[in-house]
Amino acid sequence: MHPRPSPIAASLYTLRDMNADVIILHGPHGCCFRTGRLLENDGVRVVTTSMSENDFIFGASEKLEETLLKVDEMFSPKLVGVVGTCVSMIIGEDMKEAVNNANINAKVITVESHGGLGEGDNTEGAIAVLNAASKEGIIPISEMERQNKMLQLATQIEKTRGMAQGGYIKPSYGDNKVKVAKFLLDGLEKGAKIALVLNAKKETSYLFSDILKIPFEKNFPKNKVTILANLDENIGLPRIRQHAINIKKELSENGISINTITGGLDEYPISGKVAVEILKDEKFDIIVVAGVPHALPIEEINTTKIAVTDGPRLVEPLKKLGYNHVVTELDAHAKTLGTGRIVPSDFGDALRALIDF
Repeated sequence: MHPRPSPIAASLYTLRDMNADVIILHGPHGCCFRTGRLLENDGVRVVTTSMSENDFIFGASEKLEETLLKVDEMFSPKLVGVVGTCVSMIIGEDMKEAVNNANINAKVITVESHGGLGEGDNTEGAIAVLNAASKEGIIPISEMERQNKMLQLATQIEKTRGMAQGGYIKPSYGDNKVKVAKFLLDGLEKGAKIALVLNAKKETSYLFSDILKIPFEKNFPKNKVTILANLDENIGLPRIRQHAINIKKELSENGISINTITGGLDEYPISGKVAVEILKDEKFDIIVVAGVPHALPIEEINTTKIAVTDGPRLVEPLKKLGYNHVVTELDAHAKTLGTGRIVPSDFGDALRALIDF
């Protein structure tokens, strides 16, 4: 009942993760405005064909050809994504023909995506990009199939355990971060056995990794904090792998070791299950899960659990899953676009302030 991410936005982000130089939205200039502007921070040029009311009737293939030629002239790109929008897809624009007619120097991925694609799940937009990229030989078929499976599992998780369960979920900003931080530190002071679990996706991992960077063992030398993270640098699209490399390097530079790698950053639908199986083998007093906490079958573990999420509409579902405390990090995507380093989080800042007090 409430707004959810668009397949068009998912198409844009997936093209970004393939290191596309330019993305052309074949539609009105206002379509997916916020996503387009944000992606500029990641070094991707996002332009539109600026379809008008007249184009809705007579078509705008010539505008797409002109835009392709202009993009080639201005940016000399190596990889360009052409993404359909609600308007161009409803009127049946033949974008591939326009791409062939323009015949620019760059490799072009043509993506027939719009807001009503399939059942409207945002992951359908990402799948459309992966399928098109596979046909163009940009990614192997095996990688396309693997990622499609992950995206389908991600959709299933959102529909059964996340904010896409059907009914309206009132936004909540979760528990007081300072109080939850104090609870965690009090536990460490008393010798509690702590596990920190990163189960994040894409660039948001730069924010959710912040709590891993805190030197808990330096401040609480009698405690060993166990860290599990889905930071396999050999899995995923180029930009996704680079995120994992960057985060692991920065953690290492700060003397932080990851005990177990649970998967890649695009494997959060299954890396959460891997983490839970590991956590079951040891008795932890407090478990902190950051990123996509609802992907973990956390209800299988009977202990105190803290979730760190970026979704105000996920607070209620997370509490129902069994998390004792839930804190929210707002605008995680906006804060992490364009960075290559770990970004301070509100919860991390609260922990640091209490430790230094």
